[in-house]
Amino acid sequence: MNRVKRARLAEAVARLVTGACAAVTIAAVLGIVGYVFVRGVGSMSFEFITDMPRKGMTEGGVWPAIMGTFALVVGTALLACPIGVGAGVYLAEFAPKGAPTRIVRIAIGSMAGVPSIVYGLFGLALFVIAMKLGVSLAAGALTLACLTLPVVITATKEALQRIPQDLRHASLALGETRLRTVTRVVLPAAAPGIVTGSILGLARAAGETAPIIFTAVIFAGPVPQSALDPVMALPYHLYIMATQAVKPAPSVVWGTAFLLVFSITTVNIAAAAWRSAQRRKVAW
Repeated sequence: MNRVKRARLAEAVARLVTGACAAVTIAAVLGIVGYVFVRGVGSMSFEFITDMPRKGMTEGGVWPAIMGTFALVVGTALLACPIGVGAGVYLAEFAPKGAPTRIVRIAIGSMAGVPSIVYGLFGLALFVIAMKLGVSLAAGALTLACLTLPVVITATKEALQRIPQDLRHASLALGETRLRTVTRVVLPAAAPGIVTGSILGLARAAGETAPIIFTAVIFAGPVPQSALDPVMALPYHLYIMATQAVKPAPSVVWGTAFLLVFSITTVNIAAAAWRSAQRRKVAW
């Protein structure tokens, strides 16, 4: 009986500690988001969103930064999602078991933990200098794609591994090939997890500053007209305004911060809600 009581006491303590940690984390996140919302929501206006920056970015709007961020995210998605999903499907469904596959999986997991500034230096060396793309939208999108690939691969692999083996066995028993089983049965069932993981990875890329400092962004400029033009981006725009000697109006700084945080938070919440709604439709 004493052993049972000790086990229950240990469980109660573990629940209390983990609950307290979760409460602190949630409170910190809500506090940061709420503070940015309070300080920045008053700066939101049609002119702020659609105007060009003026007077060294100390006045005006953030339209080129919005479009530059959007272009970087779209370019990253076009590069990272097909490759990442394909690699995740191969590792989960077709890769032979053995040391080489384990090494690849460990390497992918390690890539997810590499600091983003390292990706920036890698992009500078390979895409900007070696491939002679210069500081451009293309170089920035390629760098962010390298940053996002481990997230997409891992999300795809884990989503596929959650699908019950019975579905695969039933499809194979009906005479389908392994490829058709994966494409017609497994992938549609895993789609919510794959799409959500990809969106969350792209949302992270949208908020990164370090990888694009060396590869894509400029202090001020127009909306890019081609993939070889440099761009403005909201994270770098906010970084510059917070660190330059001539401080811009606080409304401009907090308005930019609000726009960036609100956009990323909205995308994350929408992706999580959509995944939950899709999973509730699943019968197994």
